[in-house]
Amino acid sequence: MSVHYLYQKIIMSNQNIFIYDGECPFCNHFAQLLELKSNLQCFEILDGRKNLALLSQLHNQGYDLNKGAILIRNEKIMHGADAINCICSEIQDPSDALLELLRIIFTSNKRANLLFPFLLWGRRLSLTLKGKVWQPVSENNQFY
Repeated sequence: MSVHYLYQKIIMSNQNIFIYDGECPFCNHFAQLLELKSNLQCFEILDGRKNLALLSQLHNQGYDLNKGAILIRNEKIMHGADAINCICSEIQDPSDALLELLRIIFTSNKRANLLFPFLLWGRRLSLTLKGKVWQPVSENNQFY
């Protein structure tokens, strides 16, 4: 089965797919909270670093994991602050206080766009301290 076929299958699915950087401790914790405490239905969470072929396809369309998480929903791709805003807007009555706080903060598109650069800065700092590359996929580093 070709990577392009799998990519099209994912884009056309009815499932919401959240792609995050599994090496980033903040991203990883958020993804775990979503999976365990958000009560979101039809929601799949993928570590982008473990799905490099898909990540390469998304990168070629302008969606760079280094610039934020990616959400595929109803054949639409959202990226960065827009993806986080959309996810937080969908969360209803989470069973975790931190997730509730994040939901309150990031349901506002204005706050999400204002705060998101600080989240990226924190991600890059944590990856640097761990000795990991910021960009698992780039123009020079593609996986098919």
